[in-house]
Amino acid sequence: MREEGREAQFTELLGQLKFDDKVLKWVREALHASHADQRKEHLEAIERLRAEHKRLGDRINTMYVDKLDGRVDTAFFDRMSAGWREEQNRCLREIEHHGAAESYMEGGVHILELARNAGSLFERQQPREKRRLLSFMLSNCTWEDGKVIATHRQPFDLLAKTNAISAYEEAGKTADVVKREIWLGD
Repeated sequence: MREEGREAQFTELLGQLKFDDKVLKWVREALHASHADQRKEHLEAIERLRAEHKRLGDRINTMYVDKLDGRVDTAFFDRMSAGWREEQNRCLREIEHHGAAESYMEGGVHILELARNAGSLFERQQPREKRRLLSFMLSNCTWEDGKVIATHRQPFDLLAKTNAISAYEEAGKTADVVKREIWLGD
């Protein structure tokens, strides 16, 4: 079989993940709404940690001036500033942890966008990039009787299944109602 035929079959497999802009908007809003409280807590924690980091930095600076003025000795300054710097580092680690939790949700939205555009992205890529995209999204690719057989990797398998159910059930109802029920639940 010619390469163009194989690529068309892969494009079709990736096309099973395509959904419209309205669905992406619903899912994005649902994700943000479901994580709104958690996001608020993360942002408040980050703000508290930044304030603590600044407070410790101000202490170090003030004590340094006291050291220069001879009000505290070098050993005391070194001991106190080392402890405060360690506390500052702890604050930075916790800020990073809270930031990672926030980026996790955004990563989920980016995966949805990738899935939605996978077919058109595949068509435009160079062979090496096509292979990387296929490896990321598909597994167990085999060739049987002139046809590509593949399994979508997680979470793309769920998206393909959801799209198939949505297409099947749209026949009897209004498309938007069906899509909303399937993608977001009741």
